[in-house]
Amino acid sequence: MPEIAKFVNNGAASITPAVAEKTLRQLPQWKLEFTQIHAPLFPHLVDQLEFLANAVEDAVEGAYKELPYTAVAQAVFALIYAHKKGGVIPDSVLSLGYADDSSVVRAVLIQNERAFAIYAGTQGTDWQRITSQP
Repeated sequence: MPEIAKFVNNGAASITPAVAEKTLRQLPQWKLEFTQIHAPLFPHLVDQLEFLANAVEDAVEGAYKELPYTAVAQAVFALIYAHKKGGVIPDSVLSLGYADDSSVVRAVLIQNERAFAIYAGTQGTDWQRITSQP
């Protein structure tokens, strides 16, 4: 298993329902922050973060109950990771500042591709627009 997937899985293991609920309350502000990300090398990152935020909202609020909890926990971990400005590569590092955020998000999308593709379909979201690309 690639190291980034191990990192995501280890981080997601600490995501409890209480952490997911706390994250849910913070998502409106985080979504606004995510729209301000300027990362030309990672053109899908903002859409991917918005998609994960919507999936977490729907799952934690109970509006969409088919998403496996492992997918929810990984998505919460990715959102928390992206919200933090430090990370493995600080967001302030020119050009590469969002490489780690993008890698974490893509690892979540790739590991849960089937579940998220089904979720995207139920939401009328074009899964190909989200993709697992940087």
